[in-house]
Amino acid sequence: MPHEFRGEQRAPAGKLAIVVSRYNQAVTSRLLSGALETLAAHGVPDQAVDVAWVPGAFELPLAASRMAHTRRYQAIICLGAVVRGETTHDQHINRAVSLELARLAAATGLPVLFGLLTCESLEQAFQRAGGSAGNKGSECALAALEMISLLEKLGPAPHGNQPAP
Repeated sequence: MPHEFRGEQRAPAGKLAIVVSRYNQAVTSRLLSGALETLAAHGVPDQAVDVAWVPGAFELPLAASRMAHTRRYQAIICLGAVVRGETTHDQHINRAVSLELARLAAATGLPVLFGLLTCESLEQAFQRAGGSAGNKGSECALAALEMISLLEKLGPAPHGNQPAP
């Protein structure tokens, strides 16, 4: 039988960061509420969470990177909502943000959670922000807790990619 590593959804000893977009704030505020409620339900105190608001989804990676490089956080949860419009603008934003957040996680060794809704309509976004499709903010909070625990079990990251204590 192979040895398995599994993370647990429990409160970490350190701090968590949430970066949230103000654009489509009617949606993103619901994502944030879902994340904060989930963290609290799992024993994470309010003072262990820092929230940074950015103008739009495109700014998520820069703020997440700045927060990650402080080494004060054990995970960065990124929340936003991009809704398809009449042009391909949404596709460019979604691709840029997803690639940069993935690169940030790999470069820093920190869990960087992708809570960017990429929806066809505002109605669809609301469904993914606490409606019938659940709450992506809550899902990202659970994934952050699990990843922090899993990385602790896996051991130290290679030199230069050490997560915060």
